[in-house]
Order: sequence, then structure tokens, then C-alpha cells
Amino acid sequence: MILVTGGTGLVGAHLLYDLIKNDEKVRAIYRSEKRIEKVKEVFSFYTDDETLISKIEWFKADITDVPSMIPAFIDIDKVYHCAALISFNPKDYREMRKVNIHGTAIVVNLSIDAKVSKICFVGSIASIGNSLNGALINEECEWNKEADNSGYSITKFGAEMEIWRASQEGVEVVIVNPGVILGSGFWQSGSGKLFTQVYNGFKFYTEGITGFVSVKDVVKSMVLLMNSNIKNERFILVAENKSFKEIFFSIADSLGKKKPSIKIKSWQTSIFWRISGVISTITRKQPFLSKYSARSAHSISKYSSEKIETALNFKFQNINEIIKETSAKYSKNLL
Repeated sequence: MILVTGGTGLVGAHLLYDLIKNDEKVRAIYRSEKRIEKVKEVFSFYTDDETLISKIEWFKADITDVPSMIPAFIDIDKVYHCAALISFNPKDYREMRKVNIHGTAIVVNLSIDAKVSKICFVGSIASIGNSLNGALINEECEWNKEADNSGYSITKFGAEMEIWRASQEGVEVVIVNPGVILGSGFWQSGSGKLFTQVYNGFKFYTEGITGFVSVKDVVKSMVLLMNSNIKNERFILVAENKSFKEIFFSIADSLGKKKPSIKIKSWQTSIFWRISGVISTITRKQPFLSKYSARSAHSISKYSSEKIETALNFKFQNINEIIKETSAKYSKNLL
């Protein structure tokens, strides 16, 4: 049987559909019934068969709580560890350490005890270092612990260290490091929020560059790696390196909305995140912009996916096609 952590998140939900449609026996961890409704929504983008989701064995647990997790590993052979807390708010750092590092350590320990054959871990390009002289960033670029890294970057790197520990204890592992993941569902969080913002008339853009990839390509690569003889390797998953301006403009075109027209410069975002921090302290609400999200909006980081393309003869979907598909699902969701 396959165990999926984080099954009620973007990657996890799309992964569950892929596994179930191929008649795999799947157990998925969840924390609230409300989150399962989001998975049903994702399934609806693929099929009209409302009974398909009933094939999942739902298991209520918290990956940071050992007693609740122990029974989840009974009769498990493979683990897809998708669960993570994503935030660029420094106030969430302790919680991210708890979920991303401590939670992963628990998954690893229980996998070792259960003699799981293989783990697939969903990492991030945030845990990969920069290249020298402007070359494309690849899997060999070492993460720099001395740099001014975000809490998210630190905890995802820490989580990877736990996964490598599993490989030293006899469990085969594969790690995927996706760029910004685009896909249908979860319109109020993550990349899904980009579609909501543009639809609602978002006016601003920056020209920072990073890697983007389809959630379907992330899932496809994960399954292929788990079913292959490849072990103890990590793979960057980036279809294309694009600027946020290009992404926003493409989303606007696909949704039939006006393109953002106000370019925000780095000195402006440096003011905005400081103001945002003050407002957050007063209101005790999440800041609308943090130091690290402001910095990433302007940074230029270009990634190479040559390793996975060569290992699996993998072909990524074009980003504009992804945006068109996702925009169509977004529009349908409004009806």
C-alpha cells in the first residue's frame, strides 16, 4: 500500500487522483474533513465520477505527532511525503521547523521501522543554492547556510537532510525540487492565488525571474521516479524560467482580464514589506508582504531540468499551455 502525506494540498491532491486512476491502494493522511472537500474539487477537474475519491483510505493524523502517525504505517510499502508548511512570514519559523523538519524526521523514523521500500519527498528549489557566474542552477549547486535564507528555505533544506538520513538507513529515496507549481484548485493560496489576484484586477508586477512547472508534471515525475530503479537522487522540476511579469500577463490574457500595468521596483518593495511588518504587528494578521517574498519578486534565478529530462526522457508541458488550462478551470469554478 502507498502512504501519501499532505494529500489535501495542491501536489498531494493531484497525486491522489493519479494513483487512484491507476488502481493503486492508497492511504492518505488528513487533519480535517474540510480539507478533503478540496481534494474532491481537484478530482472534479479530471472526472465526473464522484465515487472515485471513496477508493482512498483516509487516515486522520498529524505528522508532528508520533502516536497518531504510527498506525498510518501499517502495511505501507511506499511513501510520498508531500506535507509541508509554506510561509515567508518570519513569525511562522518555529511552526515551519516543527512541520517541515520534525514532521519529516517522524516520517523517516516510521518508514525505517516499517521497512518501507522507497520514499519520494517533495522538496523545493528554495533548498538549492545559487550558481556561479550566472550559469543555470542545477542539482549540484550547494545550499549556502551562511546566506540570508528565508525560514522556509532553511526548513526545507533541513527536511532534505532527514530524507538523506533515511537513505543511509536502507530506505531508497528520491527527492524532487519543483519551481513555482501551477495547477488547478486552491485558488486562495500558493500559486492559485495568482489567478485570483489577476481576475480581481491586480495592477502590479515585477520582473524577477524563477522556475515554473505544472502540478501534473510534478506528479508524473514523482510516480515515474518511484516506479523506476532510480534511488538516492534529487531532481529539479522546472519547465521554464519566466519573469513574474510574463506569468501575470499570460494569466490576464487567458482570463480575459486587463494586464497589470504598474511596475514595482525593488526599492519600493523594500518599503512595502517594512510597512507590512508594522501593520502585521499592530493587527496580528499575516503581513501582505515579507522581506523574503519581496526579495524573491525581484531576484533572477534560472534553473536547469536537464537531469530529469535525461534520466526519464521527460518532456515538460509548456507554461503558457498550463496557464490556459488552469485559467479555464478557474473560470469554470466561478460558474
